[in-house]
Amino acid sequence: MRVGVFGGTFDPIHIGHLVSAEEAWVELKLERVVFVPAGLPPHKLDHVMSPVEHRLAMVELAIASNPHFAVSRVDIDRFGPCYTVDTIELLRDEWGPGVEIYFIMGSDSLLDILTWHNPRRLIRLCRFAVVSRPGYQVDFDELDTLLPGLASRIQMLNAPELAISSTDIQRRVREGLSIKYQVPEAVEDYIYQHKLYQN
Repeated sequence: MRVGVFGGTFDPIHIGHLVSAEEAWVELKLERVVFVPAGLPPHKLDHVMSPVEHRLAMVELAIASNPHFAVSRVDIDRFGPCYTVDTIELLRDEWGPGVEIYFIMGSDSLLDILTWHNPRRLIRLCRFAVVSRPGYQVDFDELDTLLPGLASRIQMLNAPELAISSTDIQRRVREGLSIKYQVPEAVEDYIYQHKLYQN
């Protein structure tokens, strides 16, 4: 069985995330895609994030109508920094050896993978479903030179390249600009109801 894992701060989750997850499900014939909101991401320790309860609620609202999407609290319910390699190990323990995990990520994140915690262990634990991001080109030969074995673990997806970012959505809310059609309607309502990103 194949399962996609989509980790992120999701502050907020947006249409680009959902399109990427759906494309991974279709192209890779996944049983399901599991969204994993980050508890304390090590690379964003100096960033101000919305409380995890809000980020989790927005993910749940965004995926509610999709039967092959699910959410996991694995990074929320544990203490300390959440390294991807630890998350994947915990999920493998939970799901058993018969599950093949595809970690869904953008090409921008893939280019930073050498800076991640224990990337050599990570590429043994899972495969990578990579969505192209505007402005980021993947050089497979260079990646394989820097981290042998990585290129063979990558599946590039044909998802539409949507230049939507959570950071830009936050800015638009602060500036009073519309975010309609960039996030699901339920997420848009939640953001304004709870006055997120306005300060």
